Amino acid sequence: MAKFSTILLDLDGTITDPKSGITKSVAYALDFLKVSYPSLDSLTTFIGPPLKDSFMGYGLNEKDAQIAIEKYREYYVKENGIFDLTIYAGFKEMLENLKKADKKICLATCKVRSYARDILEHFSLVQYFDFISGSELDGSRSTKSEVIAFALEQTNTKVDNSVIMVGDRKHDIIGARDNNLQVASVLYGYGTREEFAEYKTDFVIDTVKDLEKFLLS
Repeated sequence: MAKFSTILLDLDGTITDPKSGITKSVAYALDFLKVSYPSLDSLTTFIGPPLKDSFMGYGLNEKDAQIAIEKYREYYVKENGIFDLTIYAGFKEMLENLKKADKKICLATCKVRSYARDILEHFSLVQYFDFISGSELDGSRSTKSEVIAFALEQTNTKVDNSVIMVGDRKHDIIGARDNNLQVASVLYGYGTREEFAEYKTDFVIDTVKDLEKFLLS
């Protein structure tokens, strides 16, 4: 099995379970626009993809999607939705062991970069990351492909079999493919075996412990 020296990690659904904070923030935005939804649980589809894509996929036009993003961020920041999450059990210990093994670790998330940094700092994880790549408040670098490319560029990482992207949704697979990276997809997040098979991921990982063994092998 390949030895990995550089690991790019998704945030939502890979490092954290952000269900509570994200679904409440989405509900706040949809309520403002008077858009109905079945339940908070039904809004877990917003975990992972770029917000604009998710809101437009929910039937909003581009103008209303932008309003929804603004209302989402209003709740997310002011009501502390940003920290209404849990770190998957064993993940901090895995990061410690990866750093001890001298792995380069980058965050690659479609979440706003400053929010991602705040989350890592709040949960005492930021010291394990060599670089944080994410989107910007002005809407730039919004796709996972762009986020991954930025991380690779800023860290002068040469793409080869020692570099891998780890995520839980199809967007992570697409972003990795666009940058000629291998990708490992985790089942403990919000993706499914069917989704991973459809988008042809390289590796499917069941648990955090399995992920640690895989990355350290």
